[in-house]
Amino acid sequence: MIFQNVKSVNFIQYLFLNKLSWLSCLMGLLIVLPVQAVELKVAIEKEVDSIKVGSSTAAIVKDGAGRQLGELNPMSSLAAKLDGNSITISNRVAAGELVIEPENNGYVWIGDRWYRGTTRLIRQNNGITAINKVDLEQYLYSVVGAEAVSSWPIEALKAQAVAARSYALYKRKTGSNGIYDVDTTIGTQVYKGLDTEYTTTHQAVDSTLGQIMTYNNQVILAAFHSSSGGYTENVEDVWTSPLPYLRAVVDYDQQAPVFQWQQIVPLSKIQSLVAGVGKIKAFQPTAMTPRGRVVTMNITGDRGSATVSGNDLRKALDLRSTLFRVSTDGDNLLVKGRGFGHGLGLSQWGAYYLAKQGINYHQILAHYYQTANLSRMK
Repeated sequence: MIFQNVKSVNFIQYLFLNKLSWLSCLMGLLIVLPVQAVELKVAIEKEVDSIKVGSSTAAIVKDGAGRQLGELNPMSSLAAKLDGNSITISNRVAAGELVIEPENNGYVWIGDRWYRGTTRLIRQNNGITAINKVDLEQYLYSVVGAEAVSSWPIEALKAQAVAARSYALYKRKTGSNGIYDVDTTIGTQVYKGLDTEYTTTHQAVDSTLGQIMTYNNQVILAAFHSSSGGYTENVEDVWTSPLPYLRAVVDYDQQAPVFQWQQIVPLSKIQSLVAGVGKIKAFQPTAMTPRGRVVTMNITGDRGSATVSGNDLRKALDLRSTLFRVSTDGDNLLVKGRGFGHGLGLSQWGAYYLAKQGINYHQILAHYYQTANLSRMK
């Protein structure tokens, strides 16, 4: 085996042995405080030449100072473009910043999807950045459906809702970008507007209203991923500084379709990353995490060698994770690996399996976020 063995653990026994962890999580719920509405700024498109916008109902168009400039008819898709220093919508209204506010709780059209909330268009670096300003809880209706599978057990979806809420608040609080808090990609959280809202995602969000994971009364960096490949990681082994609540724990993701995988990749995909080594002969990890993820890899060719990071290699080869080993096979690479994502915090497939065994979302969260408490937003 090239990876650490994954031991079969009786989870009920595990929880009993670690009962103080999840009991402290449950105690956090006793602190019940009023939940205030939170507005999130989500970048839908960044620095594009033009973008389609619209509204499901009649909508008011304002400039950045709140002055009304015009109206949009319902169910019409119009092109927003740059015109000098201004943004125009079908040559009808123009300003350095435009805000579209639907009437009667309508939806906004941005790019190719419907979203709740309002639209803000700003000029940024010679392009247009389109931002969806949306209530946090309504945002989560979509995120839970985009990040998890809507037919999963409700306790797994609840765990995802709390993790996603915590992550969004953490980014809102700590992010250095004053224009938006998060975007729509896996770099933050996947968000697809109304396309990924389901009855079950509404239920998961509504039943955990305002609940977040905290440590020392501060919202945590609630990282999550698809599948760890059997064991999650300590955060300092993957990113930078240690955090007490992002510790390596056994995962329960063996049923994940990405638990084990292999890919055949043309050697040409990596040649530009290690230009100068000649024809590639061998790969040897030079640094790994305790769980086997590649931190750095030495690549040897017939004219020399080069060391690249595991993350750069993952991107170049389009791999699911850095938990992999690679060998040459003629003009191709044979890559065998486990898991999908960085392996930190909540494992989505692990949560799925635990929920199927009757484990509730309190316990799931306590397992993946050690020492953190389940609390309510103030």
